[in-house]
Order: sequence, then structure tokens, then C-alpha cells
Amino acid sequence: MPRTVAQINEKIRNGSVVVVTAEEMIDIVEEKGAKRAAQEVDVVTTGTFGPMCSSGAVLNVGHSKPRIRIQKATLNNVEAYGGLAAVDLYIGAAEARRDDPLNAEFPGKFRYGGGHVIEDLVAGREIELRATSYGTDCYPLKELTTTFTLKDLNEAYLLNPRNAYQNYNVAVNLHVPRPLYTYMGILKPNLGNANYCSASQLSPLMNDPFYRTIGVGTRIFLGGGVGYVYWQGTQHSPCGSRSPNGTTRGGAGTLAVHGDLKGMSREFLRGVSFRGYGCSLAVGVGVPIPIIDEEMARFTAVKDEDIYTQVVDYSQDYPNCNPASLGEVNYRQLRSGKITVRGKEVPTASISSYPKAREIAATLKEWIRKGEFLLTQPVITLPSADSGMRPRAMKMEPVRT
Repeated sequence: MPRTVAQINEKIRNGSVVVVTAEEMIDIVEEKGAKRAAQEVDVVTTGTFGPMCSSGAVLNVGHSKPRIRIQKATLNNVEAYGGLAAVDLYIGAAEARRDDPLNAEFPGKFRYGGGHVIEDLVAGREIELRATSYGTDCYPLKELTTTFTLKDLNEAYLLNPRNAYQNYNVAVNLHVPRPLYTYMGILKPNLGNANYCSASQLSPLMNDPFYRTIGVGTRIFLGGGVGYVYWQGTQHSPCGSRSPNGTTRGGAGTLAVHGDLKGMSREFLRGVSFRGYGCSLAVGVGVPIPIIDEEMARFTAVKDEDIYTQVVDYSQDYPNCNPASLGEVNYRQLRSGKITVRGKEVPTASISSYPKAREIAATLKEWIRKGEFLLTQPVITLPSADSGMRPRAMKMEPVRT
């Protein structure tokens, strides 16, 4: 019997809800079948925790005396964008400190950036603001240096244009005879290692592959607090190849998310440094999947061995935007610690944290079980392969001199 989000919320309120994690749902469906599981389980919780570069925070720092219309600003010497309003700033997770040598000293260490500023904020640490302006009649101050903590701010919220990739590449170095320094970590020469980044069977969009229950307004676990999906994420591309179980065989869907930074925790928001590449922010995201019918029960029982992704060469194919694959592997193989690429056994490692993803799913489960977290019906579901959406590609040629 199909059920609605409203019916599930009533069960959350009266304490009769049955909620399990995506890992637990695998065993339930294997034992009882999808039809019976759909009758017995109301909600399945998911989780993922890993670097998500397309992240940042909007901060309203409040007015000084006299007032300043901030034109340029740094937070702990990391440049923030001031082209919003007088004292609204956006700090991007991938921005490095202004005095960072970057890759002038290759490979750069990128010790501190926007993601670290966000981590420091939620940790309650003091942040130094330096701001300049050209001055106006109503905002006469031209320079400001001050400090603040998160609790001093009028508003502070995470605003992430692209999080929780549905699937992602396995990265290797096939051709370059030295280590490659990438956002997928250090890749050793001659297929010396293979790095991947996914919570696979726990990952939110793997458990709702066609986005039937996820969209604008979906309430989620975000950074240790409560957040919402506000749109499809940038580069949302759901029309690629899929397995018979609906899971994508490549990147596909993404989520744009936001939430109150004041309710978050550095346990689930951590600044990240990639040697030779740059700065980022590791973000914890968990999405509750309402079991509205038998199909959703089947989707949420997906297993690592049934989720496939592509092995991609980051020495030539990826940097040159060549959509080639060196082969296809599943996540059970990846998590075993080794895969075979072109006849060679290659050790694997994840740059996302599966234990943290498990913790997120368990935490969200407990919130729902205690009646502290209600589900929301999305106003608009995300575009899916069935919607007829096709990704638009913009061809950009480098300037040649």
C-alpha cells in the first residue's frame, strides 16, 4: 500500500515510525523481500562525508560605527566576496589565503583556505575581518579591522551550489612518470594507486536514483545540523548510462543545499588541504528517503557490488576533457582494497569517509526515531533521466597567443 510523506510524519509524531539506515535496509529486503519491507519500513536514512569543493557560507557581519559598505574583505586573510550588500559576505571553501604561495612552490601545501575558515567558525574560534571600501555619503568608513565569532553574527548559513555527487570517477595516473597532485589526492605513476570518493550504498542519491522523493525543500542532515535542498546542484546531469537497478555509472545528479551554520558542528564540516591542488571543505550530508512504495524499498536496498563507476586517467584524459574510461568497477571491488586495471593489480583508497557516512545515517535515524526531525514533501523534484532533461555543454576553447 503506497504511503505519503504526511502519513509518515504522523507516525514520527506519535512515535510509531520504523526507520532504518540504508545498510540495515539491505538485510531487511534480502530477508523479507521489497514488498514486505515497503509495508514495514517508513524511512531509510543515508549519509556521505567527503570533500565538496563547491561549498561556502554567507555571513552578515553587522554594521560598524560609522557604517562601511564592504567592497573588499578577507577572513583570516582568505578573500571573501563582498559584491552582495553593505555587510554581506560570501566565503568560498576553495579560496586560499592571500599570502599562500599556491603552486609557485610545487607541490603547494595549501594549509589554510575558505573551508578552514568555515570550520573555525563552527568551532567557535575568533575570525579576523579586514575590509576596505571607497566610501559613500551613507557608508563613510573606508577601512575596518575587527574580530568576531559565529555567535556574534546576525546570520550565517552554509550555501553550497554542488554537494553529494550521485557517483564519481575512480582516478588513476596512467601516463605521467611522476606523482600527480589532484583533487582526488596524489596519484602515483604507472597505475600506482586508484582513488575514489563515494559512500556508495549509503550515499543519498544512490538510494533514490531517479530523485523520486528528493527536490526543492527536502529537509536533510547538513554539517551536523538541519539543512534543505534548494535546487539541483550545478553540473546535475542525470541522463548518463545506468545499470538495470537504476544506479548511475558515472557522476550524474548533484544537490544544491543550505542550512544554518549556527546549528552545525566541526565534526561534520572540516577544512581540507589537497597538496598540489588547493583547499576544500569536507561536508556531511544525510538525506532521509521516505518509503512511499515497493519501488523505493527496492532502490534503498542497493548494495556496493551492484553500483558501478568508471576508472579515469587523470594524466591525459581528464585534464583534456576526453570522456574515456579505462574500465568499470563496482564498489565492493573498490572497498576490497584493490582493483585490476589493464591487467595490473592496483591498490585503492577512498578520500571520503565511510565510517562518517555511517555515523550520519545513524544520527539522522535517531533524530527521526525521537520525533526531532520531520520529513518534507519537495515542492519540485530534481530533473531525472525520465524527465527528458539533457545536460547543456558549453564549448570553451583556451585563448591562444
